[in-house]
Order: sequence, then structure tokens, then C-alpha cells
Amino acid sequence: MTYRVLALTLFPEMFPGPLDYSLAGKALKEKKWEIETINLRDFGLSKHKNVDDTPYGGGPGMVMRPDVIDAALQKAHAHAPSNKIIYFSPRGVPLTQNLAQDFAALSGVTLLCGRFEAVDQRVIDKWDLMEVSLGDYILSGGEVAALTLLDCIVRILPGVMGNRESDEEESFSKDLLEYPHYTRPHLWENRAVPEILLSGDHEKIKTWRREQAEIITQQRRPDLFEKYQSRKDKN
Repeated sequence: MTYRVLALTLFPEMFPGPLDYSLAGKALKEKKWEIETINLRDFGLSKHKNVDDTPYGGGPGMVMRPDVIDAALQKAHAHAPSNKIIYFSPRGVPLTQNLAQDFAALSGVTLLCGRFEAVDQRVIDKWDLMEVSLGDYILSGGEVAALTLLDCIVRILPGVMGNRESDEEESFSKDLLEYPHYTRPHLWENRAVPEILLSGDHEKIKTWRREQAEIITQQRRPDLFEKYQSRKDKN
């Protein structure tokens, strides 16, 4: 079954964007996933097609109108009623590899790409939108976040990656950052490849890689390492 994506946006020309290349682009051509855009401006009001207004209570910026967003969501729901609806927001749950895997297990996702200061809370409540954040920083709109999420999802869809083992060993898949990688030449600028990788002993190499991943994670992401240790202790 083809994974179905709907993107609600003021800038439909941004999709599929960079996803038209590499693995995601190949999968798109092979119809392992499909994407349809819905232009929020089509539901704008007055001759100017306004989609936003000033916030009640004052404050900076503009707020996207609930009636406009609701009309767009009605259309999206009619096209893909089983899709999970995601709204990108700095206050959302953090995007993780595990969350991307949960989304990939669905039949598809509908992505609401906000702009301006925010989306009216009432439409968020009505549709029970799942708010997702890429991190502790602010973007100009949800499109870049949507593309990032889709890249995470598409690469783990069945049949997209040729080597599932490679996906399973990548950073975050087991609450660890990835171990160091090396290739030819053996000696480069007086820097040699670790001898263990030339030993041919796959068990020792596996142990070394796990140790390196643990060291790097503990140094760079102590929060992630704590999670890894907790899971390890339970096992």
C-alpha cells in the first residue's frame, strides 16, 4: 500500500523539494509513497485571500484563522480520513527516531505547516492536532519541519532502504549515537584506521563499535546515554 502524505501549506511549491532526490525521490517515483499539497490560501477570506488576523489580547505577530484552517482540514480529511494530522509547533513533542517509526507504521500523515505567530488554539483543539517540534529553536514556517519529518519517515518505509541493518545501526535507533566510520586509504595524513577494524574478528569489531558509541553518547548526549543505561539495566 502506498504511504499517503498531505501537506497543508501556503507554499505548495516547496514540496517535495529536496525529497525529490536520493532515496526519497526514488521511492516517490516507485510509488512507495505519494504527496499531495493543499494550498491554505485557497481557503482565504475576502478578495485578498486573508488567512490570518491580529491576536485577541494584543501581542506581536498574526494568528492563522481557525475558519480558514478548518476548511483546509475538512478537505484533507475527505481525501485521507485515516491520516494522522500533525501540526508543527515549538511547543510540540520532540521529533525522535522512535516517533518517526510510529508515523511510518501508519497508512499516512497529514501535515499542517503553520506560518506567522501561531494557529488559533480552537482549531487545534477541535481536530486534536498532534503538535511536533524539531527542537528548541524557531523556524519561519512548518514546511522545513515537514520536509525533515518526511525524510525521516520515507527512508524507513518498507522497501526504501536496501540494507535494513544499516538503518538499525544508525544514531538514535538504540538510544546511542553512531560509532566512528573509516574507509580507504588505511593511512591518511599520518592518521591510521584503528587496527581492530582490520582484524577480521567480527565479534571484537562489534564490541569495539558499541564501546565507541557508548563513549561518544556519554560525552555528547548524557541525556540520551542515561536513557540507554536505563533500558540496558532493565534487560
